[in-house]
Amino acid sequence: MKTWKKVTLIVGAAVVLLIIVVVSITQANKGVVTVQTGQVAKQSITSLVTASGEIRPQDYTNVLGQGFGKITDIDVKEGDIVKKGDVLLRVESIQPAADVKAQQANLQAMQAGVQSAEANDTSTQADVAQAQANLDKAEQDWKRGQSLYKEGLIPKQDFDALKATHDADVAALAASKARAQQARALLAQSGFQQQQSAATLIHQRDVLNKTTYEAPISGIVTYVPVKVGENVVPGIQNAEGSFLLTLSDMAVVNAEVMVDETDIPNVKVGQSADVTIDAYPGQIFKGHVADVGEEAILRTSGLATTQQTSANSQEARDFKVHVRLDNPPKQTRPGLSCTAKIQTAHRTDVLTIPIQALAMRSREELKADQEKNNKESGVTLAAAKPATNPDGTPANDDVQGVFVVRAGKAVFVPVQTGITGITDIEVTSGLKAGDVIVTGSYKALRTLRSGTAIKVDNSTPVITDQSAS
Repeated sequence: MKTWKKVTLIVGAAVVLLIIVVVSITQANKGVVTVQTGQVAKQSITSLVTASGEIRPQDYTNVLGQGFGKITDIDVKEGDIVKKGDVLLRVESIQPAADVKAQQANLQAMQAGVQSAEANDTSTQADVAQAQANLDKAEQDWKRGQSLYKEGLIPKQDFDALKATHDADVAALAASKARAQQARALLAQSGFQQQQSAATLIHQRDVLNKTTYEAPISGIVTYVPVKVGENVVPGIQNAEGSFLLTLSDMAVVNAEVMVDETDIPNVKVGQSADVTIDAYPGQIFKGHVADVGEEAILRTSGLATTQQTSANSQEARDFKVHVRLDNPPKQTRPGLSCTAKIQTAHRTDVLTIPIQALAMRSREELKADQEKNNKESGVTLAAAKPATNPDGTPANDDVQGVFVVRAGKAVFVPVQTGITGITDIEVTSGLKAGDVIVTGSYKALRTLRSGTAIKVDNSTPVITDQSAS
């Protein structure tokens, strides 16, 4: 046989052999899924709730306009440290001061009127006493005259004179009592007018005092938006007065963060937290939860749910949480952006798995996989009874579990979980330390069926540069 024919036969046989090998390998790997795996291990795990917000002082106040007027002096600037009672700014006070002086003079006049009414009351009381004395004497004279007249010792003319005097004194006493009652009423009126004038003076002084704004708390002046010459107006009904400045007591500093409604049940007062402030990169500040909001706040509008009755029931909601900084940095300013990582739970020496290893499968799907595996293995197992809750109602159709590697196959095993860490989750039942489980890829876990043959490839995936042209 010629050489070229031999070469042709050898090459043809090699090609046929190669085809047979490729087909055999393809058939052998048909239905095999390539996965990444990991081991169930014991370690410590910490559950964290991460929320963002801003730095806020524990105590702060916004100074608002209390009356009408033009700003004449601003005695502080941003960054100044003030004590309670220090003067912050002044508003023109010419008219309020004039009103106070006029009312003081009016009050003095009222006081003089009261004194005059008191003197008049005293005089009328004396007149009543004098009239009563005159009447007593006239009554005694008349009684004696009656006896003498009956005995014929005095003429009727004298008797009539005594009776006339008695009647005149009775009338005089009645008139004196009427004048005394009138004087008492005038005295009471003067007293009421004096009280009214004194109350008006208090009001006028309050208006005058409100032209000088004093610090309601000790702290730092953190914001002054107004200028000398600007007009100040007070609040009217639901409208606030002119915003003048903000005072902040930075002795106690909080990170005011918004926690998602799904995480808020795990957040409790006293839990420790790590706070990072954007203005201080690379630094972590220790703190603890000082208080937890009781009402949800709508994420879009920032209003409490009770303030916006027409809110969409599907709208995202947050709860306000204050994290007290144990040692806030110096020169901290309100409004700095921050992030708090709140430690809601901690476990030591517990079984953990990567979070991405968890999978959800329906009971019907697991039942079908079981029947298929039993058929392929030639073993017939009784079908599992539908799961029920303690009260007898049907349980949730979905089952949480992981795929455990057993004899080259991925077997779905239901698990119970505990707290969730950053990358791992606690397993309380269903697994033991050292079990090999499927951890990826996401695509494989999404479609993987219990009993599927697998191929383990834990090599580091090659990251393709998507920006390369």
